[in-house]
Amino acid sequence: MTEHVTTHQAEEDARNEQILIWLNGRPVPKAEAVVSVYDSGFMLGDGVWEGLRLYDGCWAFLDDHLDRLFEAAKAIDLDIGLDREGVKNALSETQKTNGMTTDAHARLMVTRGPKVRPFQHPSLSQTGPTVAIIMEHSKPSIPRPIRLATVPHIRGLPMTQDPKLNSHSKLNCILACIAAEKAGADEGLMLDVNGFVNTTNACNFFIVRKGEVWTSTGDYCMNGITRQKVIDLCRDNGIPVFERNYSLVDTYGADEAFLTGTFGAQTPVGEIDGRTIGTGQMGPMTERLRGLYKDLVARECA
Repeated sequence: MTEHVTTHQAEEDARNEQILIWLNGRPVPKAEAVVSVYDSGFMLGDGVWEGLRLYDGCWAFLDDHLDRLFEAAKAIDLDIGLDREGVKNALSETQKTNGMTTDAHARLMVTRGPKVRPFQHPSLSQTGPTVAIIMEHSKPSIPRPIRLATVPHIRGLPMTQDPKLNSHSKLNCILACIAAEKAGADEGLMLDVNGFVNTTNACNFFIVRKGEVWTSTGDYCMNGITRQKVIDLCRDNGIPVFERNYSLVDTYGADEAFLTGTFGAQTPVGEIDGRTIGTGQMGPMTERLRGLYKDLVARECA
């Protein structure tokens, strides 16, 4: 069996041992970047986060990411304690402190903060939020197309835990990832409540059929920023694109499949449930969209 890979696999970089992590207002050495066991994020997964990517000194699509962060915080009634400029300044300070210019990834995390007692009620978090930014030198190194396995864990209804929320509560997706790994795949392909193909445990999912690009309706998946950029690029470049319900039968017969996410941009999928997709390698549409996305990032950061 070929080696297991992940959609967030990066080249080893020794500089990451010396990074400073932004924690509650200041950069601190990695070993000192710790939070209390009473922190609501550790105890309950009570918080929201964003992943951002640095290209040539520019945080790509920063305003889109901040829109999503502040909307999620409002949805869970969490005061981040910083305004948009404050978050931008924290990112900039962390970047400068670490001397990063490109090929860096930031995970910006906000929890409801330490609790006075180890119980659920949000009122027990009384000292304000915990805000952390882990910023690493990070160059994607995904050696082959990703293998997917369909898993029993689904993307649920918004009245349980809205899949659009980038929350710290990721156990459903982690269980999907474990199930896929047990099946010998790299990542889990998750269906929605109606049995239609939705997303993977970590990325948004697309297929290509007869020159058309298909993705889910968006009702049950993370409202991915890269996902939306790919949809917009298709529309702007005369590529037929559809947000629709489609089944595993449609998926197995696809000419190409790929994943989208801030880290890997567009990652080809070579196999799903033991079926080879297309040639098993990156297809021409995926390659074209990669090029269009790269040009979009260059314009964004110009």
